[in-house]
Amino acid sequence: MKSHIKLPIGCILLLISSLTHAQSAITINGYVREAGSDESLQGVTVRVMGQSVGTTANRYGYYTLTIPIPSTANVPHSLTLVASSIGFDPAYEIIDNYVSQTRSISLIPSANLLNEVAVVRQQERVSEQSQMSQISVPLQQVKQMPVLLGEKDVMKALQLLPGVQKGNEGQTGLYVRGGGPDQNLILLDDAVMYNVSHLFGFFSIFNNDALKSVELTKGGFPARYGGRISSVVDIQMKEGNRNQVRGEASIGLLAGRFLLEGPLTRRKPSSFLISARRTFLDLLPFGIGAAPYFYDLNAKANVDLDQRNKLYISGYLGRDAFGGGGSGNKSGLNWGNSAATLRWNHLFSPTLFGNASLVSSYYRFKVYSEQGTGASQVSLDYTSGIRDLTMKYDLDWLPNASHTIRAGGLLTNHRFTPNARVQRTQNRDTSNVSQIQTLSTEAALYIEDDIRVASWVRANLGVRGVLFNVRGRTYTFAEPRASLAISTINNWALKASYARMNQFINLLSNSGLGLPTDLWVPATDRIPPQQGWQLAAGVAHDVPSHNLTLTIEGYYKEMQNLIGYKDGATFLAVDLDGRNDPAQTYQANWESTVTSGRGRSYGVEMLLQRKAGRLTGWLGYTLSWTTHQFADINGGREFYPKYDRRHDASVVLSYKLTPRVQLSANWVYGTGNNITVPLGKYTAASDIPLSGVVRYEHVMLNSDRYSFRVAPYHRLDLGIQFEKTTHRNRQRTWELSVYNAYNRANPFYYTTTQDQFSNVSQLYRVGLFPLIPSINYGLKF
Repeated sequence: MKSHIKLPIGCILLLISSLTHAQSAITINGYVREAGSDESLQGVTVRVMGQSVGTTANRYGYYTLTIPIPSTANVPHSLTLVASSIGFDPAYEIIDNYVSQTRSISLIPSANLLNEVAVVRQQERVSEQSQMSQISVPLQQVKQMPVLLGEKDVMKALQLLPGVQKGNEGQTGLYVRGGGPDQNLILLDDAVMYNVSHLFGFFSIFNNDALKSVELTKGGFPARYGGRISSVVDIQMKEGNRNQVRGEASIGLLAGRFLLEGPLTRRKPSSFLISARRTFLDLLPFGIGAAPYFYDLNAKANVDLDQRNKLYISGYLGRDAFGGGGSGNKSGLNWGNSAATLRWNHLFSPTLFGNASLVSSYYRFKVYSEQGTGASQVSLDYTSGIRDLTMKYDLDWLPNASHTIRAGGLLTNHRFTPNARVQRTQNRDTSNVSQIQTLSTEAALYIEDDIRVASWVRANLGVRGVLFNVRGRTYTFAEPRASLAISTINNWALKASYARMNQFINLLSNSGLGLPTDLWVPATDRIPPQQGWQLAAGVAHDVPSHNLTLTIEGYYKEMQNLIGYKDGATFLAVDLDGRNDPAQTYQANWESTVTSGRGRSYGVEMLLQRKAGRLTGWLGYTLSWTTHQFADINGGREFYPKYDRRHDASVVLSYKLTPRVQLSANWVYGTGNNITVPLGKYTAASDIPLSGVVRYEHVMLNSDRYSFRVAPYHRLDLGIQFEKTTHRNRQRTWELSVYNAYNRANPFYYTTTQDQFSNVSQLYRVGLFPLIPSINYGLKF
């Protein structure tokens, strides 16, 4: 039924659009592409020279401008379009005779830094945008950052932005404005990615070579986004070179990477891209039988069916594995993501752009352990999986220069398989043991309008309606969204936003590290969905003469129906009735081990950013407070969660010393995490599962939850890149970098030891990463 509704809606909007433009304006539309590769460019600003009329190319590079026709006596013979973006020379297109037409634009990459400076002055300024709490990180800056073991990582770059906290040192998890890792909607070409970590969280699954753009939204969420209550990370993959086959390869201390792109066919405009990455860890002697490794593969293809229809298909496949042991003693774990997206662009009219998407996303992990043989064999399986199938449709409609209207909807079928098995077997085949599954359906409809109310007032108003059905229970919510920007003098603007969000998925964690062993579970008839609302206000300022942007924002956020394990509970705390049965499987019900609560977060953020010139980077600072309260945790008292940090600061700089030499440096500082510390211990009796044996052990008596704040974290990273282009137009790059340059012993975890003479316990800090140098070699051909 849904597919039958789309066409009439499109026709209605098309009719309204045509009536709106009749005899009052002309429309210039087309695609913005990179000269040489013909890859589409999103976010490019297209303006009419000498007028206030302008627009921005969408994620597919499509733009449309509705230009009012002046009075007959004053109609000029022509007008000039100016297209500009960071890293490209401005492009000028002359439009003759004030006639509506299609005009595609090609941008040439800047040959020198002075051209980059000119480009920034032509772009839409942050003080002119209605959106706030949104940051776009140029991927070229990410490539220049010094990082751990030379692995460029966009998630590590996002951790350096204000309002974003990292987890433990080296971890890729994001804690945005007091939220947890599960409260971030992370999209790769519209596919939801659930666990974005490689190698136990030290690296992310995103191969920087294959990425085209990264955008982080922390508040003031547009209505087109939903399903999470803290942030949106929207990542788009490159499309590939349409004109010639090109490649990249690089090798570092940890992994090797390869990328190949080129035209798919000569008959129609098209391209493909394949990118792969793999580590070498399993080739090194990491213990007896142990073989940790990860790999990921990105692929994408697109073709222009005709001038109005374009087809895109993209996919991701990644896996981690770690395990070892021999007969009678095996253990290990593996996890991975896979995703596929099929998208069809259709141009109904110059002002109405549509996109249909079919998306599949799958995440699974497994921890296994086998001990003993024969009748004494005991095995443990800890597994979890999520499979999403999504249909969505989005419309962009620009009826005139004052409105940009977006509308659409989605329908997602979720299949959750949270499952823990504790099994004792006597040569028994257990391949037919059924898994616990939860099926649910999520649907949403949205509409939003980015309005230019006056030359000095812009607003984005929208609403999103959501529905979630699980186990016969249906939840429905309306989510209003609003952003407002008021421009003042000298490129200053006052901004405010409000957003209400709902979330139908939860992450249960004992460690707080965002490890693959954490459990993803849905809202159910017993566990209501998470809810949150956020209010933000601040100022934005552009300094065009120095290519600087400054934003200062304050925010307040409340969260309801957060869930966590009860004190002392884990997912493997199963009821072992009938343990005398020599061959039995026990499955856990996670809903009986959790409790729900609320949280709030508030603070102030400052960002000073420079995206172009010889010196680029940003300075960021955050002052924030986050609290949680659960009825069955910490005696019902409010507490600061683990990753509540009072102060967080970052300095990220990159300097082009010469055309061949690039210098870079990062410095970060953060207030220490909160931990729970032991105050004493006592002796208690406990059962060994499935054995019938009682043992006595020491049990620690802990402090209030997360009541001890550890030492602050700070670190300096340095890097230098040497580039050389050969006579065959091949570009070679050598990179040297140092992680933790002044060898700070930052706390990774704390442990207690007891003096055997005084019987006094002491708390010791354990660091993980000392000064670590790395080297990387890259080749483009």
